[in-house]
Formats: sequence, C-alpha cells, structure tokens
Amino acid sequence: MGSAMLKETGSHSGMKKLQSAIMLFIVMIFVGYIMIWIMMPTNTFYLQWLLEIHAKTDSTYFGEQGGNILIYTFPILFIATLSCIYLHIGKKNVDSNRESVMKNAYWKSWSRPVLVKGPLGIVSWMELSFLTMFFALLVWSFCSYLHDMLANISQQAANSGVHVWEAKLEMSGLMLGLVGNICLAFLFFPVTRGSSILRLIGLTSESSIKYHIWLGHIVMTIFTAHGLCYIIFWTQTNQISEVFKWNKVGLSNVAGEVALVSGLVMWATSFPRIRRKIFELFFYTHHLYITFVVFFVLHVGFSYTCIMLPAFYLFLIDRYLRFLQSQKRIRLESARLLSCEAVELNFSKCPGLSYTPTSVVFLNVPGISKLQWHPFTVTSSSSMDRDKLSVVIKSGGRWSHSLYQRLSSPSRIDRLEISVEGPYGPASTNFLRHEMIVMVSGGSGITPFISIIRELLVRSNHGGNKIPSILLICAFKKSEDLTMLDLVLPVSGTNFDISSLQLQIEAYVTKEKEPTTDNHKLLQTRLFKPDPSDVPISSVLGQNGWLWLGMIISTSFVIFLLLIGILTRYYIYPIDHNSNMIYSFSSKNALNMLFICVSIITTATAVFLWNKKQNAKETMQIQNTNMPIPMTHSVADDRGLESLSHQSFVQATQVHYGKRPNLKRILLECESSSVGVLVSGPRKMRQQVAAICSSGLANNLHFESISFSW
Repeated sequence: MGSAMLKETGSHSGMKKLQSAIMLFIVMIFVGYIMIWIMMPTNTFYLQWLLEIHAKTDSTYFGEQGGNILIYTFPILFIATLSCIYLHIGKKNVDSNRESVMKNAYWKSWSRPVLVKGPLGIVSWMELSFLTMFFALLVWSFCSYLHDMLANISQQAANSGVHVWEAKLEMSGLMLGLVGNICLAFLFFPVTRGSSILRLIGLTSESSIKYHIWLGHIVMTIFTAHGLCYIIFWTQTNQISEVFKWNKVGLSNVAGEVALVSGLVMWATSFPRIRRKIFELFFYTHHLYITFVVFFVLHVGFSYTCIMLPAFYLFLIDRYLRFLQSQKRIRLESARLLSCEAVELNFSKCPGLSYTPTSVVFLNVPGISKLQWHPFTVTSSSSMDRDKLSVVIKSGGRWSHSLYQRLSSPSRIDRLEISVEGPYGPASTNFLRHEMIVMVSGGSGITPFISIIRELLVRSNHGGNKIPSILLICAFKKSEDLTMLDLVLPVSGTNFDISSLQLQIEAYVTKEKEPTTDNHKLLQTRLFKPDPSDVPISSVLGQNGWLWLGMIISTSFVIFLLLIGILTRYYIYPIDHNSNMIYSFSSKNALNMLFICVSIITTATAVFLWNKKQNAKETMQIQNTNMPIPMTHSVADDRGLESLSHQSFVQATQVHYGKRPNLKRILLECESSSVGVLVSGPRKMRQQVAAICSSGLANNLHFESISFSW
C-alpha cells in the first residue's frame, strides 16, 4: 500500500512538472507573439525582418502567404493546442487543481473593482491593466504608422498630382485600416465558448463577452473612419469610380464596402437599447458576421488575413462542434412548474459528464423557434445528480413565455423536442477558500446560487472539507416569486440533510407589504415519456474532450496546409509563372476559405462520430449493468430526513416585505476574515455591491460578479 501511494505521488509530481514545462513554453511563445505586434508598425519589421522571412519561406507550395501563416497564425494555434494538453493533464491531476486555487487566491486582489459606473461597466484592476496596455499598443501603432507614412508625404502628393492634405487623408485611411486589424485579431476570442485559451487563463465566454463588446465598438469605429477617409478622398480627387472597382489583383474596394456595411448593421443593432428591447433583431443581424469575414478576406487578401485568422479559425472549430452537438434531441424527463411563471427542466445526462456550479447551457426548442438559442444557468450539481441536469427558466420574454404556456397547458404533452449546447463553465470554483460566502441576487439572479448551494450541500454531508457559512440575500418584486426558493432544496428522495449546511436566507419582497394568500402554491410536475430517438446530455467530445480538441486544431491545420500547398504548387504556380497570367486574387482567397472549412469539417466530424460511437457503447454497458441497489434505509427514513431538511430550510429563511436590503450595512457587518461576495442580478445591484467592496471600508470583502442567464 505504501509503495502504491509513493507511486501515485510520483505520478502527480511528474504531471505537475510537465504542466509547468508546457506553461513555460506557452508563455515564451506568447511573449514572442506580442513582440511581433509591438514591432509590426515599424520600418524595421516591414522593410527588414518581414522581407527576410518571406525570402526564406517563399516557395512554390505556399508563396508569400507562407511567411504570414508562420508569423501570425501558427503561434496562436500552437498555443491553443498546448493549452488543450495542459488542461487534459490538469483534469487528471488533482494537485494541479489545488495549486490553481492557491494561484487564484494570490491574484484575487487584482480582481477587486476599480471602476464601477460608466460605459465599461464593472472593471477590475487586472482588466484595467490589460485595457491600458492594449490602448498603449493601439496608440503606439497609430503614432508609428503616422510617422513612417507621412515622412515623405509631400513628395508622394506631388507624384500623384494631389494636394498634400488629400495625400495625408489617404494615408490616414490606410493607417486606420492597419490599426483596426489589431482589434479585429482579438475580436473572436471571447465568443469561442469551448476555447482552451480562455480556460487556460481562467475565463469563460460568458464572463468575457464584455471584451467582445468593447472590441466590437473599437473595431467598427476605426473601420468606419477608415471607409470615410477613402470615400472623401475619392470624392475630392474625382475618383468616385473607385467605389465600384473589384480588382483582379490587389485590394477589392467593393468587397471592403460590403464588409463595412454588414459590420455597420451588426453594430447598429448591438447597442443596449435595441439588444434588450428587440433581442431577435440583434440575434438575427449578428449572423452577418459571416458576410463581414468573407468580404473582409476578399478585400485585403488571404495573406494579410493571417493576422486575424487564428481567433476566427478557433471560433470556426468551436462553432462547428456546437452545430454537431445541437443536432441531437435531448431526453427531457420532467418539468416543475412554479406559480411565479418559472419552470425547472430536468434533462437526462451521461453519468460521466461533470460540470462546475454556475455553468451555462444553450437551449433550442424547435416547436417555438428553430433558429433561436437561449442561454440558461444550470441549477443542478453534477456531484449530487449524476444522471440529471436541471435549468430554471423564468418567463420574461416572448420565447420563455411561450415555453411556459406550452408546459402549463391543460392538454397533456408527452414529449418536447429540445436541443442543447454545453454545458460551459469555469474550470473550478474556489468558494471553499472563504470563511463566509454572501450571495446577493435580484429576481432570476438566484439561479446560479442554487447550483452553488447544492454543491456545498454535498460537500457538507460527505465531510472532509471545511464548508464556509452561507448568507443568501435575494430580492423579489412579488411574494409569489418566493417559490424560487423551493428549488434550493434537493428533489424528494435524496438523502442530504440541509441542516449540516450553515445557511441563512434573507428574502426581500419589494413591491408588496404583506404576503398574499396563494404565494405557497404547490409545485406542479409534468413527466414526459421517453423517446428512443432522444439521448442524454453528453460532452460533444467525450470525457477526454480537451485532448480531442487539440487533435482537431492541429490535424485540421495540417490538412489545410496540405490543401493550399497542392493548390499553389500544381495549379496557381504554373499559371502565374509559366503562362504569364496572374491568377485572380479573389479566386485564390475563396479557395483558401473553402479549404479551411473543408479541413475543419472533415476532422471535427470524424472525431465527433468516433466519440458518439464510444458514448453509445458506454451508455449501453451502463444500461446492461445497472441493477437495482438495495435500500439501506426505509421510506419512512426518507420522509423523516426530507421533513427535517424542509424544517431546517424554513428556519433558515426570513422574509421581509415592503423594503429593499441594506446591502452596505449587511456586508460591512460580516465579521469573517475572508468573505466572498457573489452578485448575480441587475446591473444596478452589481454596481452597488462592487462600490461597497471597492470602497476600502472592509478589506475582508472579495467581490465577484456571477454571469447568469435566464
């Protein structure tokens, strides 16, 4: 036994060293990649380094684009592949998770809010630091391009026969396009839900979506100015016909204009007033990103597109994997209807699928809309429910209202077709490092806290871990919304005693001064008949998903290189160099984009089908070996434990009517040395709590805004 323990310890130690080596390698590659971005606007890079690289990499297989692929595209895809290997090892290595907790504890001070109100929302010290460095890169690039391009502007204006100010305007348009590409290169990283790079740095797509919003505004502002500069220049120099030119070689103006118009439509419908009030308009117009990217490539050429290609390449892989997962119909077991027009959907899931609290899934109900996908926070705990995944949907918009009406209809529904993408969530949650957790929610913001409480309930019943005390502060508009609290309790039949959890709930009903008579209406449960075509929720790439994802990234990229190499060497090169005819740039760009899609679709489909076959075998084995387990206690014991849990829950809950919680007083009265303050709710509530935690009145408060979807 001792030798086995030593062997296991040595294995963990070896895994930790391997992870450290991979992380060091990733950091070195990333630092080199950033140095390229810093040097890119200089003449040293363009007139010396880039020319030497192209001279050494230019071949009959890849041409000039080979050097750009090596410089701009390969490093990020290599980092993404190494990140997959790192995460796969970390999933197997328990010690790495503990180390991650310590690292997060060290960096937690950098996550304290520094900006609370303003157009950027809540911004932490770390976010402000990176934002400052990013703007410094933009300013540096702008100034460097400006200095180099305007050095001989008078001579260039004389040679072109235009005024100096007109030549400066043309150069300014070109400079803005080059600077805008810097933002565009990072635009798709935050919206890649299954990104290994985001997971490596401790982010999720849900929590980093604001970076996509920031970058989108900057990109469209710069590109709009870029287009206006050229339109004004062409108008002043009587070259308005340039607007309608689609050149066979070089830049295509028409393609750039189509890309700009599609980007403007997306931009106009993405502002908060339109996005919140007419979400469907925002949702459908945002699919114009396909038009934007395609015509952007046709505008600047594939060789220059290599700068923004890595993020979009990873996004395409993620998007196609999501498409494959969404084609399956998921087995919906039951639905619990609440009087506050909320519904809990309980899905069947594979036992091997695990997820962390606050994870999110995307649901599609073809009976309501075949195109709309809506995100919802997972309320169940994979530690408590091995075969079930639950979400709570509060009726608030047309889609959610239609779903509730359909489920609450007197006519019986035997089956509801639903497709699922996800779940997506953080790699780990570090709530255990606090002595106390204060959860502040508003309305449906309570949903992510249900999964956290259930996870801590499992740990408190199993023992072995010190569980922090929990204070849940939830605000509702009406007393009937208090039925949302009933979902905190586990379903009937689970042997978990909630009295073992130090839980205190302070509920506030803001719009009513006294309870109504029907605010404790019984839950209604709808059971659905199983359908042979429905399947449990499972990971799109199985339990070794990160390893498979790394293989998809690397293999598809190799296939793409082979395809463009064969095309260039045996088709394009003979035309360009033998027949004295220049092959159309637009055709070459279109073929390169086609090859990217073919390589990703081929590789991802093969991996998906393999894992689908393996999941079917494992499910069949589980069904064949799933024998009834003898009960170790009687039904009466279950009822007694359930009654005890409900009694403890009622005793821990205090309801206040006709007032709002005094969050400042409550938070400042917390006497624990380490208090994790989790906020999930409306923007004003998050800003209020962030202001309290960043005020310096209490250094024991650690703020964290929880992304929730409903």
